[in-house]
Amino acid sequence: MKPVSIIPAFLFPLLVSCNKEPAKPNIIFLLTDDHRWDALGYTGNKFIKTPNIDRLAERGIIFTNAFVTTSISCASRASILTGQYASRHNIIDFQTDFSDSALHKTYPLILKKRAGYKIGFIGKYGVGLKKHPSHEYDYWNCEKLIQPHYENYDSAGNMIHYTDLINMRITEFLSKFGGNGPFCLSVSFKAPHVEDSDPRQFIYNKRYSEYYKDMFFPRPVSGAEEQWKRFPEEFRTNNEARKRWEIRFKTDSMLRESVRGYYRLIQGVDDVVGNLTRKLKEMGIENNTIIIMAGDNGFFLGEHGLAGKWYPYEESVRIPLFIYNPQEKRKFKGLRINDIALNIDIAPTILEYAGIEKDPEMQGYPLQDLWRNPGRNRRDFFYYEHRFNHQGIPKSEAVISLTRKLINYYELPDSSLEFYDLVKDPYEMNNLINSPDYKKDIARYMKLLDSLKTTVR
Repeated sequence: MKPVSIIPAFLFPLLVSCNKEPAKPNIIFLLTDDHRWDALGYTGNKFIKTPNIDRLAERGIIFTNAFVTTSISCASRASILTGQYASRHNIIDFQTDFSDSALHKTYPLILKKRAGYKIGFIGKYGVGLKKHPSHEYDYWNCEKLIQPHYENYDSAGNMIHYTDLINMRITEFLSKFGGNGPFCLSVSFKAPHVEDSDPRQFIYNKRYSEYYKDMFFPRPVSGAEEQWKRFPEEFRTNNEARKRWEIRFKTDSMLRESVRGYYRLIQGVDDVVGNLTRKLKEMGIENNTIIIMAGDNGFFLGEHGLAGKWYPYEESVRIPLFIYNPQEKRKFKGLRINDIALNIDIAPTILEYAGIEKDPEMQGYPLQDLWRNPGRNRRDFFYYEHRFNHQGIPKSEAVISLTRKLINYYELPDSSLEFYDLVKDPYEMNNLINSPDYKKDIARYMKLLDSLKTTVR
């Protein structure tokens, strides 16, 4: 008779736990609106105070060269959800909804279907107006508006700032689903976007009124009048970005007050992030919750004589982006990655954390490759496109690297080309398109432009 192996009863729970798959992480994606890359403390801004965001970013992985492939919210948000260029998902205005098939290929619905995630969406959805997908989500709390209002009122007539509403909704979601993981919560702030229809523009909560009150904000290096005048007449005629410059940045006092308002709105977001991290800790789920934070596009603060975004200049296309993963913080805490990261990479990155391969139609890559597999899926340049139809916003396309940039305003008469050496001219003040010294570089980038506009479809 063979000897019988007897295992003490107290070891059975240990053996069972060894055979269990590791718990899938909770994932929270935070998205700010019109948030330029340098408007945070951790990115080097010496004026703004964002201690909660900075603390989270500095314990995680920071992408110092993150960009959007289209700098307008409808297209960028669709790119974030789908991992696709606008040329493929074709959301280039504020009215077009996802088709049913496209919707089911967005990262939240993939997580729900393929990995059993509870999914929630809070704030500005930003894609379409008629078919908001509330029925597909376990928690949905979004206004059916292109842009929510900052000032909201409860049944007693008390004003509640929209950023505070988002804070309340986050708490509600976590109370319902935080202990029933895994979950993926997408939080979409309105801040620091302006209230376009209101003459006040930057409508921050009054409790931030004293912040930055005595700070002097100088005009940007590229904000001199000659920078606006260097654009061709066809660009300057009826330009929407210039019209908005007139009401935000025309005088030094207007510029200072606009920047104060912009920073105060970001200050409100920072407080929400602080409340969020405290809530996760109180619930005991902070060690299994990944937080990713990004902006949907940048924002001009008077550079080139412009306001808004839309154009392929650095202030418009560069965004803040970081990942805080508590499971990796010991190994990668404070890591700064200088490779190009794009908004189309966010969906594949979220799926990768859940152990899911990206959808074949996604054109972005998991950002994890940049530190786990250095050299894999690394970009030397990317294609930028802006096809939004507005008579005051010339359409554009560009090829952008970390050292060079070619811009084509292809609907202007005879086309309008610009070429910049970003190493020597980081503020993009000297158009080199006719420089004989850059003739070979320009020819190479023109070929890249022709090639990329086809491959991104």
